[in-house]
Amino acid sequence: MPPFSRRQLLALSAGTFASLLADNAQAALGIRPASPGARPDPPIRPAAQRRQESSFNPLKERGIPLDKQTRNWSELNVKPYAKQDVPAYTRTRIILMNGIEVESTLFSHQFARNTTDVDVKRKLAEVRRTEQQQQKAVNWMIPGDEPTLEVVIGYEQVATDLTAAVARQEPDAYARQTYQFALLEDFDHLYRYANLLHLTKGKEAESIVDELTEIMPGRPTMYHHRHPYDSIRRSLNAQQADPISLLHALTVTAAEQQTMNYYMNVGNRPADALARGLYLEIAQVEEQHVSQYESLMDAAQTWPQKLLWHEYNECYLYHACLMDEELPRAKQLWEVHLAMEIEHLKKAADLVKRVDKRDPEEILPKQMPPGIHFHENKNYIRTVLGNQVWLTADGTEYAPMDQLPKDHRFYQYQRLVNAEVIPSEKVVERHAAEVGEDYRFESEGDHPVEAFRVARRD
Repeated sequence: MPPFSRRQLLALSAGTFASLLADNAQAALGIRPASPGARPDPPIRPAAQRRQESSFNPLKERGIPLDKQTRNWSELNVKPYAKQDVPAYTRTRIILMNGIEVESTLFSHQFARNTTDVDVKRKLAEVRRTEQQQQKAVNWMIPGDEPTLEVVIGYEQVATDLTAAVARQEPDAYARQTYQFALLEDFDHLYRYANLLHLTKGKEAESIVDELTEIMPGRPTMYHHRHPYDSIRRSLNAQQADPISLLHALTVTAAEQQTMNYYMNVGNRPADALARGLYLEIAQVEEQHVSQYESLMDAAQTWPQKLLWHEYNECYLYHACLMDEELPRAKQLWEVHLAMEIEHLKKAADLVKRVDKRDPEEILPKQMPPGIHFHENKNYIRTVLGNQVWLTADGTEYAPMDQLPKDHRFYQYQRLVNAEVIPSEKVVERHAAEVGEDYRFESEGDHPVEAFRVARRD
């Protein structure tokens, strides 16, 4: 069913709202096949690539010694990519790895604040300084002449295709459902920002995403706002979970955290009140996503073990970036950083041996799990859309909106935050009023949800 206007939402009781949703519940929650004639999504990973991944064990590799890793200012002030011809997935890799390095630094600081061991603090500080240099080198690849809103389109392409790639290969059913659930929300954020970009700058976001990601309504952003209790998920058990599940949780948490932090800092830069409103509304959803994903992680792990997994995850991701990269300067950076991370991992392994008295090889996988690779996920996303568009969270589980009790906190919270202007709805309404219809890029046929097949018009 189409999104409600603000007046309609406020006029509805929870029961009426639920009954209206029920009209489309069965169709919306039924799995829909890909559109006739649609191109299949590429395989998650070619066989040759998987063989190369499985043979790589960073604990056995030789990296750059820590005392040789410090770079001077000129080396860190890297030449940025050219925005007009950068491959879209090069941009997404840069945005992702910037977030990974930010998470590495923040985690290291938290570790240092939770130990009384001065030697551990010093060793953390030594590695952290290099991690900060890595973050600068990665983030400085983004050019200053690329407008913030265009970078934001890149952020939402990361959120969409990263989460889809993770969900497609996640072995844990509950974690996979968690990624699919939030996937539809980030997908809708891309649609909302794309409408803002076209409305204010006249630029089509499909040119930024290289037509690799469709741009159309997902689960409408106005329905993403839930009570904080419903952002918490059941955690994985690090002793029992497949290692790739632990890596997925670390990766997506860091990526969403970076998006949250980015919007917290750039959201007040636009002069237009509607643009500012859209940033703050979506930034609140990103905070929910961080709460959701971080709760998947096993808090029972010791601090040294968490550090070990952080460093292994960086090796895992830089290795995948190196395998996929087509921009030579970026590829060189991934290679250098991978060699650095190999040594960081060994330092973390030494700490696990000294503090936890455990063999790190008994904790980490014997072979590198399948990597996370950016690629088209159009048909996968369409299937998830057709299956789950009207889901919401109920405690640690998921439920169709129409099955929630009339007095559920979801409806109460919705009325609080959506009481006046809803920026995510207003931006599409304004685009339709000024241009004639909403902005979309639907390369694979009609929208998989019938209620969204007709473009929004004035």
